[in-house]
Amino acid sequence: MKKPYNSCTAMLPQLFARRYLFSPQSRSVVNLIAGLSVAAVAMPVAAMIILLSVFNGFESLVKSMYSAFDADLTVTPRQGQTFAQGEIDSAALRRIPGVGALSFTLEQSALLEHGGRQATATVRGVDDAYAEVFALGDAVSAGEWRVRLGDLERLVIGQSMAWMLGIRSLADADVTLYAVRRGSFSSLLPLENYTRRTEPVGGVYTLDLDTERTYVLSSLRLAQELFGYPGRASSLVVRLDPGADAAGVRRAVAEAVGDDFRVRTRDELRASFYRIMAYEKWGIFFIALLVLVIASFSVVGALAMLIVEKRGDIATLRALGADTGLIRAVFRSEGFLICGLGAAVGVVLGVGASLVQQHFGLIEIPAETFLTKSYPVEFRFADLLAVLAAFAAVAVLLSGVTVRSMLKNNE
Repeated sequence: MKKPYNSCTAMLPQLFARRYLFSPQSRSVVNLIAGLSVAAVAMPVAAMIILLSVFNGFESLVKSMYSAFDADLTVTPRQGQTFAQGEIDSAALRRIPGVGALSFTLEQSALLEHGGRQATATVRGVDDAYAEVFALGDAVSAGEWRVRLGDLERLVIGQSMAWMLGIRSLADADVTLYAVRRGSFSSLLPLENYTRRTEPVGGVYTLDLDTERTYVLSSLRLAQELFGYPGRASSLVVRLDPGADAAGVRRAVAEAVGDDFRVRTRDELRASFYRIMAYEKWGIFFIALLVLVIASFSVVGALAMLIVEKRGDIATLRALGADTGLIRAVFRSEGFLICGLGAAVGVVLGVGASLVQQHFGLIEIPAETFLTKSYPVEFRFADLLAVLAAFAAVAVLLSGVTVRSMLKNNE
């Protein structure tokens, strides 16, 4: 009949485990393998933390880049592509607590041409209040962001679009815009099917590659004339005051504009993209976890060799009355100790490297046109907990299965 452990007996597995690993008399090949197992475990743990932190950094960078063109709230018509600006009482919206600024925009696709080169883009016509919603000044790398100076119309294009059109200087950068004329089509005179405007480029902005190739800013008046939508807009963008209750302001805006309009947040506009990013992040997590599981098999080998080496100690413990459960606990504690040391070293390396890169940016990106000079890294404590929880499950499973398979019940 097995006796229950007392407090002293419960401490025996930890005492034996520390003695086997750290005692000056314990210097053998098994100890060397145990040390290598600690290193084998530490490296994947550190790599998982660094990978997740790098992914967090790029995720935050992408969200910040999208914030340059996606407002806190966007109001669009439920039916059709445009609406009359008079359908929305902008003065009433400005009185809603938490609403900082708002601007009407009109977006349509157009063909751009310069120096014989052509490219398609989405022209976003913006009114004079657009600068209050989006702070584009920091993103402009050449010229200025203003799309109208008095009666002079100007365009603001992305840096990638400028290269596609062969624009190397703003001194001579006139771009011709072609938009399909609404309500008319002639196969004999194809040019009559398009509205054409030639305007100078007044500024070049630098964001992510996709945005630079997609959006061209113009004045709202120019866009309305180009696309044939006088007095109409495709959306109303809203900036919230710092600290405002986004959900409450959204409800108030939705009530003010009525059921004919839909009000969405920035995250809702890019919901599918952010969902894909989350899937990719945890896909990387499970791939790295698989590498960690494979590396953890070194712990299995170290435990197996230790059990074989300590057959004499096991026989002595049995002679002193130790049951199989206590002996198993000794070697399980040895496995936990090896895994714990490896995890601790990995956490120190991974968290340390992530925080150093996050705050000091030692590793730089070899690209002059990128928004940030160094690799973006953002350490999150929740990721650390996920890594430790996953590894703890692996350590418990591998140590338990190894010890149970090698130490059978001795009835």
